[in-house]
Amino acid sequence: MGGAAPEVRAGGPPGHHTRVQSGDIYMDIYGYRTTAMRNFVFYALSFCTLGIFRLLLHWKEEWYISMRAEKCTLEEATIVYIIDENHTIVYRSVQIIQQKAGGRPLILPDGKGDYKEVPRIRFFTFRKMVYAWFEEDGKFMPPSSLDSTAPVKVFIDRMDDSAGLTTEKVDQRRITYGKNIIEVKLKPIVVLLFKEAITPFYIFQVLSVSLWYWDEYLYYASVIVVISVGSLALDVYQTRAQEKKLRSMVHSTGEITVLRDGGKLVTFDSSEVVPGDIIVIPKLGGVMHCDAILMTGTVIVNESMLTGESVPVTKVAMTGIDEDNTTGDVRFDFEKHSKHILFCGTQVLQTRFYGGHHVRAMVIRTAFSTTKGQLVRSIMYPKPVDIEFNRDLLRFVGFLCCIASVGFAYTLGMMIHYHAAWKKTLIRSLDLITCVVPPALPAAMSVGIINANGRLRKKDIYCISPSVINTCGAINACCFDKTGTLTEDGLDFQTLRPVHPPSNSRKRAEFGEETAALVPSKMPNNAEIIKAIAACHSLTRIEGVLQGDPLDLIVFNQTHWTLDEGNQSAEEETSQFDQVQPTVVRPPQNDRDFYGADEFAVVRQFTFSSALQRMSVIVGSPNAVSQHEMTIYCKGSPEMILSLCDPATVPADYLDHVNKYAQHGYRLISVASRRLDLNFAQAQKVPRQDVEADLELLGLVVMENRVKPVTKGVIRQLNSARIRTVMVTGDNLLTAMSVARECGIIRSDRKAYLLEHRPDSKTPDGRTVLTVKENVSADPDDFVDLSDGAENEVEKMLTSNYQLSVAGGTFAVITREYPEILDDLMAVCDVFARMAPEQKQYLVNYLQTLEYTVSMCGDGANDCAALKAAHAGISLSDAEASIAAPFTSKVADIRCVPTVIREGRAALVTSFGVFKYMANYSIAQFTSVMLMYYRLTNLTDFQFLYIDLFLATFIALFFGNTGACDYLARIPPPTKLLSIASVVSVVGQMAIYAAAQFFIYVWVTRQPWFFMNILQEDYSDADLRSHQGTATWCLSLFQYIVLAFLYSKAAPYRQTILNNKMLCFAIALTTAVSLYITLWPAGWVISFLEYDPIPYFEDRLFVVVVSAACCGVSYLFNKIVIEYLILFRLEKWRKIRKLRDPTSTIPKWERIILRIGKDVSWLGKYAEIEGIAEKPKTNGFHPKFSTGKVRKSELVDQIDEFTPL
Repeated sequence: MGGAAPEVRAGGPPGHHTRVQSGDIYMDIYGYRTTAMRNFVFYALSFCTLGIFRLLLHWKEEWYISMRAEKCTLEEATIVYIIDENHTIVYRSVQIIQQKAGGRPLILPDGKGDYKEVPRIRFFTFRKMVYAWFEEDGKFMPPSSLDSTAPVKVFIDRMDDSAGLTTEKVDQRRITYGKNIIEVKLKPIVVLLFKEAITPFYIFQVLSVSLWYWDEYLYYASVIVVISVGSLALDVYQTRAQEKKLRSMVHSTGEITVLRDGGKLVTFDSSEVVPGDIIVIPKLGGVMHCDAILMTGTVIVNESMLTGESVPVTKVAMTGIDEDNTTGDVRFDFEKHSKHILFCGTQVLQTRFYGGHHVRAMVIRTAFSTTKGQLVRSIMYPKPVDIEFNRDLLRFVGFLCCIASVGFAYTLGMMIHYHAAWKKTLIRSLDLITCVVPPALPAAMSVGIINANGRLRKKDIYCISPSVINTCGAINACCFDKTGTLTEDGLDFQTLRPVHPPSNSRKRAEFGEETAALVPSKMPNNAEIIKAIAACHSLTRIEGVLQGDPLDLIVFNQTHWTLDEGNQSAEEETSQFDQVQPTVVRPPQNDRDFYGADEFAVVRQFTFSSALQRMSVIVGSPNAVSQHEMTIYCKGSPEMILSLCDPATVPADYLDHVNKYAQHGYRLISVASRRLDLNFAQAQKVPRQDVEADLELLGLVVMENRVKPVTKGVIRQLNSARIRTVMVTGDNLLTAMSVARECGIIRSDRKAYLLEHRPDSKTPDGRTVLTVKENVSADPDDFVDLSDGAENEVEKMLTSNYQLSVAGGTFAVITREYPEILDDLMAVCDVFARMAPEQKQYLVNYLQTLEYTVSMCGDGANDCAALKAAHAGISLSDAEASIAAPFTSKVADIRCVPTVIREGRAALVTSFGVFKYMANYSIAQFTSVMLMYYRLTNLTDFQFLYIDLFLATFIALFFGNTGACDYLARIPPPTKLLSIASVVSVVGQMAIYAAAQFFIYVWVTRQPWFFMNILQEDYSDADLRSHQGTATWCLSLFQYIVLAFLYSKAAPYRQTILNNKMLCFAIALTTAVSLYITLWPAGWVISFLEYDPIPYFEDRLFVVVVSAACCGVSYLFNKIVIEYLILFRLEKWRKIRKLRDPTSTIPKWERIILRIGKDVSWLGKYAEIEGIAEKPKTNGFHPKFSTGKVRKSELVDQIDEFTPL
């Protein structure tokens, strides 16, 4: 769901176009070839126009490809024209590597796990990836995409490879794949400067400065050069700083040990490895420099560099019999087989190995094709942001140029009327155009983002992509992971609910009493559930400290068992376990007689999988009587374990108890077991699906996942600001709904419905049956709504009376079988449970297609894809910067979300304000110059300098220092620069300034002390000073100052201007200096500024009074016309009118809500809508969690829960 696919370009011969796609990432490739005639015309026009023609083609790459080349097949192409999923257009030259005479043949992967010899390799490089031409497929593809998705059998066949690659094969593969290095090369400063300098704005500045130097405006032109160079330097500095920061984060090489040439162990730099190499994983760990498949042993890694999750993860070797039914022709899949993959960038903490052998892994991807490399590429080439803002910016500049063209025509006419020399006529006419685009605009436009980024860093929120900050100001949908994000990362053990197995007195299993104390003698079934809890986990000792998943740690500590991974030599310790080093768990000394053994060994572990929703271990006792006494213990989600259990071992009221606990916010783990008739060798090879079946249910482990203290306050803030909040979690649906109600994602004034599916029921057209039922909630009369008071008409029209919740399984069914309801579902469903990582990413992308601006906040576990996909991903991590998301918060709760939105709104409003200030100041100056041209006078060089440098630039520099408002307003800031309010504001202020300047100009001409300047016959002399120019200039000084006040917008997005001490100082200083220049100028000031002062103080005071009146009118116009009549009244009326008109151009999600109505009845066409569920009887069960609404008696206590950063 990377956005709507661009239309395929029409025309061209067969084979002219292909599409390369990976998930929702794709690019269209078109073939072109250069011709001698086109090249001649291209170079001739470029030479004759002194490079101007080439510059135009640089700005418009579609024209470049049409001018340089003609359409052809991709097989013949010398240039490829690329359009990616973000509609970015680039072209790349096709290069060729030819086999040398007598040299080794070149190779390419054949997609079947082997390589084919080719005489040459045609390829191009796009965003650090090499795309080679595969003739049989008729398309360009990355070679790594073929050999890393070969059939699983190919990799299994190499598991016993102890010889490694030969030197000849390594040399061949290095030509194909290049060196294994993720390198962010620093572009030369000259290149960065040149690329920035040839943008349209800076080219305009070069032409302007050239014109001013030609006109001998030396001081002003020199200052403009300094400002432009400074702005260029700032841009280049920021680019270089980001490059250095990214390079320091990702650049990593080191020594690596590889099997080569028949099994020789060779140690060299990691940049030399190639796909297919067999590497040795050191026992004491290190950093992975490539993606590799684990061949032997097990490895414990920390993947926080990629995921933000610091919990150790266990990787296991790929066995001869795959555990997930992926034998035969099934291809290797990085997501499905991630438990076997050591990813580049991860930290190896510990290895467990076969006796006398090394832990080995086979390199599968290198450099930028690795998982880490892909993350780095997504940072280096992010999705374009602020496209609409940039487009509006160019349109607004075009609007200003239209105004300037009127001045150009006026000046040209005046100069011709006065018979001015042609040179002066040309200079003055062009000079007026240069007044329109202010020279300090690039630097001024970035001050809001720079200051917002600095304020975020002070609050421990780090941003590696500052351009995203403006986008955050438009966020209207926030997605949250649950565990570790909305709720505490750790869980509290609440209770254990064991199951009594069937017996002579009962035909079916029954639940026992709840117990918080795990006493073996009081447990049924020989306390098998305690043994299962003690053995079934992924905990490990690292440097003597027990580490692993927090849930596993908490539950294991309740058993009081101990875990030992052994410290003896491998041969001594593993002699009883077929040379495999096991994890051993031991019961407390007093309980060992009860269990009949001193210790139990975890012979094999089936690691947890998000897709499978479970993990298992095979356990045996070293001193067991029979070598075939094995037990599998399995734990996972209640739904999954239920599907694997023998029905006779499951209590009849199992689902009732599960629902009861889940509805009150508890996290549940079901535990089951099964006796196995296997020896140790068989246990190492048995397929997972063969032993995870016909299990006996042992009971439920109930954990309490508390909501973080700040969560409710943050969600309340977002709800009050009309920002949609969505929970996206891998947890149980009912648990997720309960937590969503408690924290406010499911609103207390709305009904909550579950959308489910019946896997065994089909509709007449063969689709899976969907059902909708209302979730149990408390009595509405006992609660109050936490949202703001009365909603206005717009809010009422866009507010539904219900919220939907759906689980990942049902979501997959809808995506596959009911795609026609996806739009409607996404607009009203706010809780997504049991979501796999790829489903989270799909959800975020889909919300964007509904025209939401989406943020995603997660702790990194399974959230990386969604964090990357969102407009603004916020990772809760310990690291200062994570490459998983643009934003990283060191404070591990969601208070960072409203902070980022508030700062984004402040930066966005600042950008708008700065631009309108600079545009208005330019137009005000333009008006002054036009009045001067009426008598062929002008402002002096230093008068221009005072305005542009001391007033405009000095004030604009401190515009962004105003901090963000302390709260989130209900109405978001405008996101369109080219809006009615902006245009009316600019045109209206221009009219006010023009009227005031014209009045003072006429007033001066009627004063008794006024002397008309004498015009030269051909107007060839320098511009003459005049009292008219002085009065107009002095008046305009105060207009520039009041503009800063008008456009330094405060609440509801920024603090008041008084909080910006530097801006207040700048305004006060410039006002004082301007008053001094106008009223009491000293002789040296008059001489320096080169103007004729107004002779009498009373008349100078009159100019100040007129200035004050003009400023007052400007202020009233801004308050009454712009803010009240347009932004409040007109916009509200237009919004209501659009909502009532189904054909209007409102966001897609708004159109959906208006269409489907305020209740859930629209789903009746696709699903069975059940009646309102009754409240279940608790039977003495009193959970600690409430249902999520706030009782009236508790409301006061919760008001002050949240304290903003």
